[in-house]
Amino acid sequence: MNYQRHGLSVGITRVEDKFFLTLKVQGKLTHNDYEHITPMIDSALAEVNQPKVNALIDGTELEGWEPRAAWDDFKLGLKHGSEFEKIAIYGNKKWQEFVAKIGGWFIAGEVQFFDNVDDAIAWLKE
Repeated sequence: MNYQRHGLSVGITRVEDKFFLTLKVQGKLTHNDYEHITPMIDSALAEVNQPKVNALIDGTELEGWEPRAAWDDFKLGLKHGSEFEKIAIYGNKKWQEFVAKIGGWFIAGEVQFFDNVDDAIAWLKE
């Protein structure tokens, strides 16, 4: 049987003395995914004591969004955009770099795309 996995895992990762909000995205995201994702992200950000958060988004398994889910993602960015200092998007598709640039318009901090996770983490640690 072939299962189609989609969704988002949210966590807080420590690399040496730095903490990052980590997001692992899989498949094609749906509106239903965001109904579950949004409270998780809200909760994860509520637990971070610092007003500015660095995030590492692993989009290597991301296939895209359904139209309503893309709108949900936009709203989520507007809601939390001022809380981020840096967002590193690690991916392996050219369109993801374009999406990262557009997303940077709605985030108060910096957004960069990387095709190497070590480079992404190094940039977040700067």
